[in-house]
Order: sequence, then structure tokens, then C-alpha cells
Amino acid sequence: MNHILGLSCFYHDSAACLLKNGSIFAAAQEERFTRKKHDPRFPEHAIRYCLKEADISVDELDYVVFYDKPFLTFERLLLSFLTVAPKGLHSWLEAMPLWLGKKLHMPKVIKREIGYKGDVLFTEHHEAHAASAFYPSPFKEAAILTIDGVGEWATASYGYGSGSAITILKELHFPDSLGLLYSAFTYFTGFRVNSGEYKLMGLAPYGKPKYKDVILNDIVDVKEDGSLRLNMSYFDFLGGLRMTNHRFSKLFGGPPRRPETEITEREMDIAASIQSVTEEVIMKMVRHVHNETKMKHLCLAGGVSLNCVANGRILREGPFEDIWIQPAAGDAGGALGAALSVWHRFLGNDRVHTEGRDSQKGSYLGPGFSTDNVKDFLNQNKYPYRQLKPEEREKRIAEQIAAGKIVGYMAGRMEFGPRALGARSILGDPRQVETQSVMNLKIKYRESFRPFAPTVLQDKASEYFEIDRPSPYMLLVAKVNEGRRFPQPSTDGLGLLERLKNKRSDIPAVTHLDYSARIQTVNRNDKPDYYAVISEFEKLTGCSVVVNTSFNVRGEPIICTPEDAYRCFMRTEMDVLVIEDFMLVKEEQPPWQEEKDWRDELILD
Repeated sequence: MNHILGLSCFYHDSAACLLKNGSIFAAAQEERFTRKKHDPRFPEHAIRYCLKEADISVDELDYVVFYDKPFLTFERLLLSFLTVAPKGLHSWLEAMPLWLGKKLHMPKVIKREIGYKGDVLFTEHHEAHAASAFYPSPFKEAAILTIDGVGEWATASYGYGSGSAITILKELHFPDSLGLLYSAFTYFTGFRVNSGEYKLMGLAPYGKPKYKDVILNDIVDVKEDGSLRLNMSYFDFLGGLRMTNHRFSKLFGGPPRRPETEITEREMDIAASIQSVTEEVIMKMVRHVHNETKMKHLCLAGGVSLNCVANGRILREGPFEDIWIQPAAGDAGGALGAALSVWHRFLGNDRVHTEGRDSQKGSYLGPGFSTDNVKDFLNQNKYPYRQLKPEEREKRIAEQIAAGKIVGYMAGRMEFGPRALGARSILGDPRQVETQSVMNLKIKYRESFRPFAPTVLQDKASEYFEIDRPSPYMLLVAKVNEGRRFPQPSTDGLGLLERLKNKRSDIPAVTHLDYSARIQTVNRNDKPDYYAVISEFEKLTGCSVVVNTSFNVRGEPIICTPEDAYRCFMRTEMDVLVIEDFMLVKEEQPPWQEEKDWRDELILD
């Protein structure tokens, strides 16, 4: 039995992944255990989970692999600092203790932290992304495109995979980066870099791309093959101080929006503009990769691959017949890619490929909890509950959703990656226009403009959305079918909140301003319990769709344990909690007491 442990850490979204004889066995982000969102620290808890899930000790690991080559990254940081020195000296000095104490000594750190005695291997950052994209994909051969902020020197790469071999053809290098460009606008519009990019994407339909020409003329030079050159006179990230500078602010009519302040029309238009530019760049990259590789299929990874609006365009506009995106496309997925790279590229093992099915296992790779575990937790704490009989479970849950209740749903193994896929989800009725505002303001405590995703039965997806294939990982955006849309009055001059009040379709809670939706399809094989809940909801209502958002509040990671689930349930205005076969109703619970306001400790993003 061969065991390979892949690790990513010390940047953002630390994670661990375990392969057993080349098969993806367990994977989780460190944040889920520490409850610190995007936790960058050494993933000791995630490692402990992976070993426990496989019932092995550290001594039974054959290889440990890190997803990045720290010396190359250090070289980039050093040369970047020298380029702008003495500017950025303070940031440089602050970073040095971590580099000199840990990052440059990963083998020592790993051996010390987990007691590992073997050799530690390293992959390059974009090699790990490429491996995470291709090896689990359903394609025998495919082109590969990776796009992120930066890893070592590379900011994007393309190549192809065939069998167990991956060939990287070309890279784009720092500081020219589509990911950093998007993050700069994330920062400028008042959101948190490396976590708020999806908010910028969600804000884009509220605006008009008024600044697109400004971006393309002054800030970035985009070539026909999708390669780009940033005008660094508008950016400040080389010195490590901030993403943009005063020249950038002057270009957009004022300073960056301060976090938590009102979002104005300027921010909406900026969001629309950079989203449009990003899609244009990605489409140029995709067409170039197709011309160079002549492949029918495309695999994607890297943080920019989480831009599901752009992914939808790739699928609709071609030129590839089909695409597959790594569900944990960001740094967390690098742990998986590093492990797979060792199994196939270093050890030379053949790839076991099942035509038409990926090997990601629905990305349900995290901890699960038995009925006995949950029952003990509830009994020990004297929390009132009802144990649902197997034959009635899904119907009872569906009845609650159909009655307009907001249901916290925890069942099976936790998802790996940033999306809740029905294992750690909050569910609601998509037919009610108020569901979006209720869930945003009373459950998630987040910005009201942010859309919610639908989960739809896979065999009914085309009845609701303009999509002709599965989207199991919530990484594709498509329009609601035209026959389900309602005509909209003019929104000119209306503020953000006023625009939300219009009913846009017969599933308004999951229909964004431009009639789009970020779709998750679910089938009977990958998640039978979740499929059954939606099937029962369909029987009750005639609707094959539910609202699905991640089981957490703003600033917290997605829940992991029954304790996390109950705490989130009681801290919000959620109506019902389901943990495996147990249902809890809010009105029946004892009063919830906090020593202090828990929201004070959250990192708002």
C-alpha cells in the first residue's frame, strides 16, 4: 500500500491531501479545523485528519510533497524588493522571520511538525495546479491552462496531458498576472484580496463596463494570445505595501473604497469593467491554447479558474468541446496536485481513467460523522432533537424547505474546496423572492447584493438553465431559461437595494440581475441523500431546484463538525438544523449565550 501526503501552506488556504495507491482518499483545508478563514499556517489538523481517515501513522507515509519551491519564490521576492528598494523595506523586514525560520526550511518544518523521517519532495506551483486539473479529470487527454496570482515566478501556464504524462509548453511570469490584476481591483473596490474576488464577480452585473477602455489603454496591454503586460506605474504590490497607488486612484476618480462603506455606482461599473476585461483575456488564452495543442478538451486550475462567469463563456463559446475545472482550484488544490504529480510523474504510475467520470469523488473528501457520533453530541449537551426514520428523512426535510424555512444541512463527508455542495450547506426555497435577502442579512450576515446558487437535479437542469451538461462543482454560470424569466423595469438611477426587489424569474432567489445563475447539478450516485431531498421537494412543489449556500456566516470558514453546525445554527436566524439523521428546530433549543459578541473576532472579507 502506497501513501502520499501532499501539502500546501504559508501563503493562503493551507491544506493536506492523502493518496492511497494513487487514488484520492482524503483532503481538507486547515481553516475548517482551526476556524480561521483562509488559514495559511502549517496544516497540522488537516494532516491529522488525513492520517486518521486512512488509519495510518506518519511512519506509514511513503512520500510527503510540498506544492511549491520556496527558494524560487524567495528569489522572486528578493529581486522584486531590489527593484523598488528602499521602498517596501518595512514589509520585507516583517516577512523575513517567517522566511528564514520556516519557508526556506520546509523539510525541517515538516519533519519537526509531524515526526516524518523520510525525504520531502517538491513540485513547482503551476505544475501542482496542472496535475490537479488533468489527473482527476474525465479526459484521457486534454489541454491544460492554469491561471492565478503568482507561484514562484509563473502567473499562468499552458500545456497538455496525455495518459499519465503532463507537458508544460509555456508560462507567463511575474509581475504580469491576470490574477494580480483582478486582485488589485478587488482591493480597490473595498474587498479583501485572496478572498473577496468572487464578490467583485458578483457585483459586476450591477454595473456597466464604463472603464474597460481605460483598463486596456492605461493599465494592461493584452496580446492576441492572451499574454499581458501590466503597467507597473499604477501598482504598488512589488514593494508589498498595497495593491494600487495614487495614480491608479486618479485614473478612477478617487481613492479606493474603504471596506464596509457604501458601494456606489463607481464600484459597480469598475466591477463590470474588470470582469469584462478578465473574460476577454481568458477567452484569448483559451483560443491560443486550443490552436497550440489541437486538443478537444480543456482542464483548468489556479485561483482565476474559480471565476465561474468566465468558465461559462469558455463552455458556450468554445473552441473546446468540453472543460473540467478542479473544484479546489486555488492553493488548497495544490496539495492534491503535488501528490498526484509524485504518483504519476515521479513514480511513473499509469493513470486509471474512467471515460466520462472524474476521480474527484464529488470532492466529498473531508471528515464525516456517524449517527452515533452525532447522537452522543446532542445527548451530552441536552439539545432537543428528533431522529428521522430512514424512510421519512428526505421528505421531512423537504417539507421544511417548502414551508419557507431556512435549513442548515450537514450530511456525509465535508467538501474539499471553497464551495458547499450539499454536505455542509444552507438550503432554502428558490421560488420566494425574499429568500435571498433573508439568507443574506439574517443568516449569512453579508452584503445584500450577493447572489445565491441553485442546486438542481442533474436530469432536470436543462429545464431551468441554458446548460446541456453536468456542473457538479458549482463552477459554471449559465442563464435561466428564457421562458422562466420575467421582464424587468429600467434600473437606471436605482440603488443596489432597489434593484434586488424585482422578481426576475420563477426561481428568483437564485436568479442574478443578468438572469444568470452559478449552477450545481446533483446526481443520485455522487450525493444520494442530497438528491433525494431535492426530489422530495420537487414532489411537493413541482420545483427541481433548491437554494444552496455554504453553511457558515460571513468571516467564518464553512462548518466541519456537529459542534460547528450547532453553533452557527444558534448564532443566526436559521429555522431548522439537520445533522445526518437528526432534525433540530430553533424554537425548541435552550437559549444560546456568548461570552462576547462573536462577530468581533471575524475577519470580514
